[in-house]
Amino acid sequence: MAYEAVWMKNPDKLNKFEFYKMEKDGLDIIRDIVEKYAKEGFASIPQEDFNLFKWAGVYQQKPNNGHFMMRIRIPGGVLTSAQARVLASIGRDYGRGLIDVTTRQAIQYHWLEIEHFPDIFDRLASVDMSGVEACGDCPRTIVGNPLVGIDPDELIDTAPIVDRLEKFFLNNRDFSNLPRKYKMSISANIYNNASAEIQCLGFVPASKVIDGKETIGFHALVGGGLSAKPHLGKQLDMFILPDEVLKVAIGVTTLFRDHGYREKRHYARLKYLVADWGVEKFQEELVKLIGPMPSRGENRVIGWNGSYFDGVHKQKQEGLNYIGLNVPVGRTSSEEFEQLADIADKYGDGTIRTTISQNILLPGIPDAKVEEVLQHPLLERLTPNPNRFMSRTVSCTGNEFCNLAIVETKERARRVAQYLDEHVQLDQPLRIHFIGCPNGCGQKHIADIGLQGSLIKTPEGMIDAFDIAVGGTLGPDPKFNSVLKGRVKGEEVQQVLAQLIEFYKEQRSGNDESFHDFVHRVGVPVLQEKLTAILAAAS
Repeated sequence: MAYEAVWMKNPDKLNKFEFYKMEKDGLDIIRDIVEKYAKEGFASIPQEDFNLFKWAGVYQQKPNNGHFMMRIRIPGGVLTSAQARVLASIGRDYGRGLIDVTTRQAIQYHWLEIEHFPDIFDRLASVDMSGVEACGDCPRTIVGNPLVGIDPDELIDTAPIVDRLEKFFLNNRDFSNLPRKYKMSISANIYNNASAEIQCLGFVPASKVIDGKETIGFHALVGGGLSAKPHLGKQLDMFILPDEVLKVAIGVTTLFRDHGYREKRHYARLKYLVADWGVEKFQEELVKLIGPMPSRGENRVIGWNGSYFDGVHKQKQEGLNYIGLNVPVGRTSSEEFEQLADIADKYGDGTIRTTISQNILLPGIPDAKVEEVLQHPLLERLTPNPNRFMSRTVSCTGNEFCNLAIVETKERARRVAQYLDEHVQLDQPLRIHFIGCPNGCGQKHIADIGLQGSLIKTPEGMIDAFDIAVGGTLGPDPKFNSVLKGRVKGEEVQQVLAQLIEFYKEQRSGNDESFHDFVHRVGVPVLQEKLTAILAAAS
């Protein structure tokens, strides 16, 4: 290690995994996978090394009998058609054709085996991609504006900034041993389409008059994060020029590395350090590292759209369009990825974009070609005109593959959305997020309706159930949703949600009142009373 961190001075307070990371850097596991474990087989892998597999983007897949999940970094969500074809080939050859789009714009495989990884790594490298540090105690995939470079609502093109940060942090051993996972976002879109408030470090568009001229730059939020105890990011009092984003990112990451908590794994996130220090002290320590910065300018974020872009939209380039496709609960396939690559090459600009809403965009479509693209058979399932509820339903991986999840989520979320589309008429978008455990990968805390998997005891035994939370949103007035009392049996979720949504329709102050605004106008106790009545009637 080329640095002397505060935590090294108190080794008696470190959790067990910290000692293992000091003996073996997580990045070293990649060489071991290729040169040893892939040759000697699954049985040769020491138990303690499985935790380090995350630095390769790899997790054991439930039930831990030889299969793996793997995430691939897509910085900012921008893919070339050549990259998409390689991703499709890997899924087809090794992952049973299954591909998931994640809430960090990455893609995720399942069913991989240890013997597959040398070839997978080589294929990814051939198109300048990797799963390195897509997981682990390190800077993970950088979330960005999926419309970067084509966005009428972005103040500057942030692609060069994302690329600069990606090149600096990836494989950088000065930052490959952080207290735990560390997440960044960068967007200059005025609708906050990278959800900065829930990142460890999020950059949002801002402006400031400097030497008599309006200058576009960024504000920074620090200490956001979800999981069992969610925190909203706190805004630093500084205006950051585009060329200084990397400097600030290095400073914030250094503070987390050197001062972040390493005693207990569940407490080892930047959000706890910021909460304990306060944002003022955090900024003081940051300035000691990076030097003085100008004070805040004008925040240019005016709303939050949750990164949804269904349909055909004009790009800032005259005569060109992007088409937003719905990927139901983020689940797609190698065959569909190959078709997306074909469409991107034949009609578009040769790129495909992934979003944090688990969907896909096709940019660069000329006006004259839009109708032809809309007639493509692929757009029957990955439709640009999805039904109301299917279009806004997000789900984590669930216990089908994930060791942490308590319940199945993907298929249940799809069925619930389908049921609501068949039984409830609604003229407002309503975001429904499913998660299978408290870690919150499906980001239920920021949903209009968030559902977290649990279990309840019945005379027939333990069965799947869900806790319901209502009223989450980000943007100018961010709020996490509030949990209602009363667990709902998994098989009854769709009926219960239908009744809650009908109640909202009946009681809202007008057709334009969103579910979020409704919840905060009438108050959570009103929704609680309604849920209690629904559950009592069902029993």
